[in-house]
Amino acid sequence: MANTSSAKKATRKIARRTAVNKSRRTQMRGAVRTVEEALAKGDRDAAVKAMVAAEPELMQAAQRNIIHKNAASRKVSRLTHRIAKLAQ
Repeated sequence: MANTSSAKKATRKIARRTAVNKSRRTQMRGAVRTVEEALAKGDRDAAVKAMVAAEPELMQAAQRNIIHKNAASRKVSRLTHRIAKLAQ
């Protein structure tokens, strides 16, 4: 348990930041999930539309240090590759 007033304030800040990050992470995961569901159905048009929405979500999450930037880039790359495979 925090003893000093500054430690108590830090605890409050961490709790607020955690709530914000949790919300952003959930939003990002939802965007990715819509792409993966479209891919599972084999619906390329829906997957492309969902990817247009998911890519900025992933990159913003990387900018805000919710996920690592390389992880975001890797996720975008892999999803894009899977969408391209549907076209063939």
